[in-house]
Amino acid sequence: MTASIRLLHAAARHGRILLVAGLISGILIPSLAAAIRPWLGELVAFLLFLATMRIGPRQAVGALRDLQVTLGVVLVYQLLMPLIAIALLATFGALSGDLATALLLMLSASAISGSPNLTVLTGNDPAPALRLLVVGTALLPLTVVPTFLLIPELGEASDVLAAAARLFAVICVAGIAAFAIRATVLRAPSPSAIFALDGLSAIAMAVVVVGLMVAVGPAITDEPHRFLLWLGIAFAANLGLQLAVSVVLAKTSLAPLHVPFAIVAGNRNVALFLVALPAAITDPILLFIGCYQIPMYLTPILLRRRYMP
Repeated sequence: MTASIRLLHAAARHGRILLVAGLISGILIPSLAAAIRPWLGELVAFLLFLATMRIGPRQAVGALRDLQVTLGVVLVYQLLMPLIAIALLATFGALSGDLATALLLMLSASAISGSPNLTVLTGNDPAPALRLLVVGTALLPLTVVPTFLLIPELGEASDVLAAAARLFAVICVAGIAAFAIRATVLRAPSPSAIFALDGLSAIAMAVVVVGLMVAVGPAITDEPHRFLLWLGIAFAANLGLQLAVSVVLAKTSLAPLHVPFAIVAGNRNVALFLVALPAAITDPILLFIGCYQIPMYLTPILLRRRYMP
């Protein structure tokens, strides 16, 4: 085993520590976060590429077999939820502004690439989360269009369609490149190779998290009240959705799936929009995106008792 493979295996074993280190580094070293910020779009696309390569075409096809329930949940999460939120915000005259944009983009996003891993850390079956990840990411360029059209800050319809097209292009390029590698170089990857991919993903996620903290460090020192407000909103949005979905589904025929479905409900890949939307839209909500990572990575700890099988 080469030194690089051993290093990647160590990163996979200590992935949670790396993520926490990334969070802390991004907060304590604002200059480092600022240096990574211009590359966030590319790094997020690279994470999508790694997640797709980790899944592989066989697992992706397997995820499509149980399509009916998965498709229904994806449409509820990525289409119905944001449309309901838009109706409620419009009713109270709060549809415009950074807060509304941040929440609507979060509700419109697909599952984070690490949602199966979060499910494993709670002791539950990751397969349903994987299915939601595959189908949700594939459909995102379509499900996001109605929400994009109704968010005032995103501009005219042509701008919205252009953003959706960029998102579609990124997902297609990442998926095609990843599956091409799996079909040639990594046709039948060994457990060691998969574990090394997990380590590379952990390192990449830690680097991305540093960049996502670009607005958090300065806010803590310069605007602590604003930071606490956005942090509270991020916790309420993330954990609130998880608990609500868990409680509701636990009383239905989907009770055996309530944990992975709840984890996906609250943990969305809002950072993926950094590759599709202009900086004028994303910069004002970077503080929310940064704060949102904190409950995301604390999910297996904070909801451990609720999610224990």
